[in-house]
Amino acid sequence: MEQFKTIAVNIAVIAIIAIVLLWGNTLYRQHAQFGKGERALAAGDTIAAIAGFESAIHMYTPASGLVEKAAEKLWAIGEEAERRGDVQRALVAYRSLRSSFYAVRGLTAPGTGWIARCDAKISQLQQTPQP
Repeated sequence: MEQFKTIAVNIAVIAIIAIVLLWGNTLYRQHAQFGKGERALAAGDTIAAIAGFESAIHMYTPASGLVEKAAEKLWAIGEEAERRGDVQRALVAYRSLRSSFYAVRGLTAPGTGWIARCDAKISQLQQTPQP
């Protein structure tokens, strides 16, 4: 019986370490992707910025503020494209934001507010006459 307890404790410790390592790796990659988005945005490369922020959301980790920041950046890119009259780029930004939150759904459903906002924007932009 004592050997069973030792084995159970070892398994529990290994599982906890594995979860912490997985969470840490995902959080690190999330920061790296967000940084790529920031650098691309600063360089004026909107498509690369969208890809970086979208990837940061895909690296969803609970309690990470970067998910919300990446969502705000994608929304701002979409709004800026709308102001410039670039409907196609705005649609890319809003669709990327929406699909990112759909991609991270599992036991929880993060980003439901963002999804609803994107759905409304996408619907509105699709009805906008193209030049």
